[in-house]
Amino acid sequence: MPPRLDVRIEKWPIAGGFTISRGTKTEAVTVVAELVDGIHTGRGECTPYPRYGETPEGVAETILGLTHEVQMGLDRHQLVTTLPAGAARNALDCAFWDLEAKRSGRRAADLAGLPPLEPQVTCTTISLGTPEEMAEAARKKADWPLLKVKLGKPGDAERIAAVREAAPKARIVVDANEGWAVDELPALMRACEDARIELVEQPLPSDDDAALERLERSVVICADESAHDRLSLPKLKGRYDALNIKLDKTGGLTEALLLAEEAEATGLKIMVGCMVATSLAMAPAMLVAQRAQWVDLDGPLILSQDREPGLVFDGATISPPDPDLWG
Repeated sequence: MPPRLDVRIEKWPIAGGFTISRGTKTEAVTVVAELVDGIHTGRGECTPYPRYGETPEGVAETILGLTHEVQMGLDRHQLVTTLPAGAARNALDCAFWDLEAKRSGRRAADLAGLPPLEPQVTCTTISLGTPEEMAEAARKKADWPLLKVKLGKPGDAERIAAVREAAPKARIVVDANEGWAVDELPALMRACEDARIELVEQPLPSDDDAALERLERSVVICADESAHDRLSLPKLKGRYDALNIKLDKTGGLTEALLLAEEAEATGLKIMVGCMVATSLAMAPAMLVAQRAQWVDLDGPLILSQDREPGLVFDGATISPPDPDLWG
């Protein structure tokens, strides 16, 4: 029997606000898709992203627009060619995975041909602020093994140095969110090298990243806004050393797993990331995290409260999801 399709918009307050180069958020607005067959419920969560012209209302409407197709037997394999990559497809794709796992009594990792999931160490994020504010945040998190530092405004070299001084032993990656200019790139990359930064995420705007082809670097440069799905891969050659796989960009777990496989075949390293969302959005990404060199799935830790049940965090270590949550 085909499942019933339900969609709802949820709002989750953020603890203290979350600032990147594009502005400050005080809540995460997510869209949850549910596939209900009367016995089992498959769930998927996405975070619509204004950077790509998405709104919660528009994403919810797009998902509900497939009600007839779901009743006619649409599945996740057909979904890849039914909707474009993006948040709407992600929520529905992950709901299909969850429903399939619950109906079969198997874990999603098993359905994907993966061994049982292993715990993963995630970044913890330091929000964009003054060098002094960011250094103080880094001191509070200095025991975390991996810090992710939000950048993208004038004074980033000072921010980088301040965070490194405050957390001398931590591994550090930085994320400029397209906020650097071509002419300032060499100096900022030198600041990263001096501070032993191991990865710089999306330093330039996605439509201005050809300059990376001419840049000598000793720090890994990772594509985020420049990489969505497998169609993005040809443009990354010679510019990036890694890509950040986010299910809201790939349009779900189905495409994310295929993207990771093809990216590795081209020599790119893998980072798995997230938007600010609950554990329901992070759980499917744990499958991709198994093959990633950098894991950034701390979205639930940025919220005032996560959903129950949620992922279990022991410091920086995330345990695999319980079936009651997803998959």
